[in-house]
Amino acid sequence: MESHDSGLQYGRGAEKPVDLIIQGGTAVTMVPGQQPIRNARVLIEKDRIMEIGPSSEIPLPKSAAIETIDAKNAIIMPGLVNAHAHTAMTLFRGFADDLPLKEWLFEKIFPAEANFLSPETVYRGALLGCVEMIKSGTTCLADGYFFQDQTVRAVHASGLRGLLAQGIIDFPAPGVPDPKQNTHLGKDFLEKWHHFSHRITPGLFCHSPATCSPETLRRSHEICGEYGVPLQIHLSETEMEVAEILRAHGKRPAHYLDQLGLVDSRLIAAHGVHLDKSELECLHEKDAKLVHVPESNMKLSSGIAPLEEITTMGLKTGLGTDGCASNNNLDLFGEMDTAAKLSKVLTRRPDATKAYQVLEMATLGGAAVLGLHKETGSLEKGKKADIIVVDLKSPHLCPMFDPVSALVYSAGGSDVKDVIVNGVSLMREKELCSLDQDEIMAKVREIGKKIR
Repeated sequence: MESHDSGLQYGRGAEKPVDLIIQGGTAVTMVPGQQPIRNARVLIEKDRIMEIGPSSEIPLPKSAAIETIDAKNAIIMPGLVNAHAHTAMTLFRGFADDLPLKEWLFEKIFPAEANFLSPETVYRGALLGCVEMIKSGTTCLADGYFFQDQTVRAVHASGLRGLLAQGIIDFPAPGVPDPKQNTHLGKDFLEKWHHFSHRITPGLFCHSPATCSPETLRRSHEICGEYGVPLQIHLSETEMEVAEILRAHGKRPAHYLDQLGLVDSRLIAAHGVHLDKSELECLHEKDAKLVHVPESNMKLSSGIAPLEEITTMGLKTGLGTDGCASNNNLDLFGEMDTAAKLSKVLTRRPDATKAYQVLEMATLGGAAVLGLHKETGSLEKGKKADIIVVDLKSPHLCPMFDPVSALVYSAGGSDVKDVIVNGVSLMREKELCSLDQDEIMAKVREIGKKIR
């Protein structure tokens, strides 16, 4: 288990130890109201930011740092937070494209999962997803899937931070052949991993209000309450789902969940494409969280979520990629660009959902959705050192008038050159520090041959 001794004492005039220095470049801190810091310097001690500010105001320590990262001609920023993912679904990237959601899910994905998911394949698929997220600047993720012990293993090995949830559904599922045991196994998952690591929070993920019974939903919420962790769910992803809930329960999905007692500060609802104003108000009033997943919604033709209305209302909102079977990548830079532009198309207003808003959704806003905003999501003294450095040397980032605009509308995941999580370098100069990308990809290719 990782630990951080915040109680270290230093004598008068003693030099604090520094483990890592990030030097030069522009720091986009995402601290509300703070302007970008030019020629910035970041000092990191163990897993936390010790100092951040202009180089002229932060002297270099007398003792040499263990590591120094040159961020000249680069942007220093918080690592991105992928607030909705099914990481091991890298296994099904491109497997069933161009299909409606119900056909894609019930005729392609569910059967493929039943036939090919195992502890080993989930571990390999999750490792590949971790590689992809590290290389595109994601440092924290929210994940829900099956055989989640293996996703915990993969995320822990990768060095990423995550809210990792056991999938709950009222059908036979991989690792849960008897759906009557789904919540029992979910509770066992929480018990097993609850105190495992400061980087990993376990949780539960109910598939949707249409695929989980009222009893399953209530019990999952109750278990999450016992452990003080979030409950994730897909909500109002399609018009068909809304119609099904209306027929079965006489209420729209968010109001149905509210009737069951699920709508509270621990609920994280993904998609929200077809929530009406009264549902959004219900979620907002009870401090529930929403995750916008624009590219998956587009690919499955689910619709366009009313992002401008959601953010104007003040509903806490993060940004997610969904799984690679419905996106088909885990690049949050592309997701930011899509989210901003799609909102402008929907409202026919070029000033709708500005660049800073979506950048916040992908950093501090996403951290708030996961309940981690006091530890990560912005660059400030005392917070966890979850930091990425974006290289500005590529032609598509020249010239740069506004770093926030450049990050949202011009940059891509491939521009990330350095990734630090919990004060540990996971990627330096675009080279992974610990994971073996070639070996991981080779293993997944072998699994892909069997699926094909």
